[in-house]
Amino acid sequence: MQPAHTPAVSRRRLLLSLALASGAFAGSARAAGDEALPLEAARDALASGRAVVIDIREPDEHARGVAPGMRLLPMSQIGQRLAEIPKDPKQPVLLVCNTQNRSRATAQALRERGWSNVRYVAGGMSEWARRGWPLVAPR
Repeated sequence: MQPAHTPAVSRRRLLLSLALASGAFAGSARAAGDEALPLEAARDALASGRAVVIDIREPDEHARGVAPGMRLLPMSQIGQRLAEIPKDPKQPVLLVCNTQNRSRATAQALRERGWSNVRYVAGGMSEWARRGWPLVAPR
């Protein structure tokens, strides 16, 4: 895990700030509340196909390994690729990043833009890897 002061972490925070400020997402952040989903539930939803699980980490993070079946949509590209995120309230969408900070903020921003079906995965991919769950090379 990288310290909070590294250039890569600072870059990711800047990208989220720019996306929020530029209108890629509207509104202000609010308390996450029930938007978090436990990692085990997310893994089960992914395996069963009950949800679309989107890994919003950046390509340099994907290179370390991704969970089989997750869609890759870097957070820095979400503003330009919103149409790729299902908006159907019957189709759950789960966002995952490295620790849950970016996915929580992105889920909040999407909910403020009208996505009622979006939640973030508690623990993120760092916890997935820590548990020794499968990781594959990105496609």
